Amino acid sequence: MTEDFDIESMLVHAGVEREPGAPLAPPIVATSAYISAGPPVAARAYGRDGNPTWTALEEGLGQLEAATATIFASGQAAAMALMLSLASDRSRIILPNDGYYNIGRLADRLSPFGTTPVRVDMLDLDAVRRELAAGPAILWGETPSNPLLNVADIAALADLAGAAAAPLVVDNTVATGVLQRPLDLGATATLTSLTKGTSGHADLLLGSIATRDEAIVTSLREWRTLAGGIAGPFEAWLALRGLKTLPLRIVRQSENALAIARHLAGHPRVRAVHYPGTEPATLDLARRQMPSGFGPLLSFELDGTADDADAAVAAARLIAPATSFGGVESTWERRARWASEKSAPPSLIRMSAGIESIGDLLADIDRSLGG
Repeated sequence: MTEDFDIESMLVHAGVEREPGAPLAPPIVATSAYISAGPPVAARAYGRDGNPTWTALEEGLGQLEAATATIFASGQAAAMALMLSLASDRSRIILPNDGYYNIGRLADRLSPFGTTPVRVDMLDLDAVRRELAAGPAILWGETPSNPLLNVADIAALADLAGAAAAPLVVDNTVATGVLQRPLDLGATATLTSLTKGTSGHADLLLGSIATRDEAIVTSLREWRTLAGGIAGPFEAWLALRGLKTLPLRIVRQSENALAIARHLAGHPRVRAVHYPGTEPATLDLARRQMPSGFGPLLSFELDGTADDADAAVAAARLIAPATSFGGVESTWERRARWASEKSAPPSLIRMSAGIESIGDLLADIDRSLGG
């Protein structure tokens, strides 16, 4: 499909062939091998090299970010391939001090191979500049961050990275390409856990990288084939189906999350609320980077103990106690229940707003928090 249409229209038709007799719903191609004789055809030599169902999803994701997308078995598999693609001549990975903890753990595993992870406050541009000046590096950002929903200035980070000849990676999982386009702001690549809001139904694990650098695309696909972090065709088909409704879902989720954040800001049992749409210090930046909404994810600190937060989570009748985020159903959890989660205060509850009635959600929150 050409790019003469809005993204909402293109995503609805992503992966659909328009030849007479073609199925309106892109098919699931379940195969480990292809008919092949003579010189092998690229991406059809073997099931680990490519699959038409992957291709349909990658085309849709590519339209979303005006880039080439490559999907993997999970967000972690995607992150690993990207780190390996970028780290060969760089001795450091500069990471946010508030970000998805498994990315940090993954970077830690590269230390024995000569690439050292460094944590920095991505909102402190002087600190980022100093770290970039310390040696060849990858700048790995995440905005909004997880779990504190900090909003970093992507264009400013891209300027700093460019001056240091460092690639800028932006984890775009929370916002998705519907709400935020980091490549347009100077990022080299985006990482998205498709497990979360992009697929939106809590029924698969997948990840993707989008970039406009074809050398990086080639490297990513070589790593995918060699390391075997490939997507299943059924998972790819589910993600493509979810992608078609992403613009509708994420707008509703963003509206619900904003209403919840504003409600919690006045709640007597809440000490602090973290949400891009209500944080005064970065609100103007968030509006520029995410003009259509601030995403489904928020967090708040209960004015109490970890046990108090656990009790509130358990008391909900509508909001489900679960990790992950971005699904059509609202979920929450006390984030510090994970021993490896270092940036979350003990009573912090991370909530993912779904598409339920906002009145029902607010009533469930008030009933669960009491006070």
